[in-house]
Amino acid sequence: MWDEGFIRRLAAVLAAQVTKLVIELIQKSPEMRVAPRLLSVPQAADYLGRSEQSIQHLIFRREIPVVRCGRRVHLDKVELDRWIERNKV
Repeated sequence: MWDEGFIRRLAAVLAAQVTKLVIELIQKSPEMRVAPRLLSVPQAADYLGRSEQSIQHLIFRREIPVVRCGRRVHLDKVELDRWIERNKV
């Protein structure tokens, strides 16, 4: 019926298609992505539902610790969560 070469080529094509589909599904799935732990000021503002200016104010008043990489400022999600817990009424 079918020769061995044909079956091998068919298997290779199918494997490539399955691999492509799996990669697309992983890239589209938010659960499969690694969420960054360090956030920029705009990202932290979105995370806390506040303005960028209010985040800058919290940083200036040292209410939220920051991670500095040169001139860049990043905020740790764990510290933002702690800030939320400290400010619950």
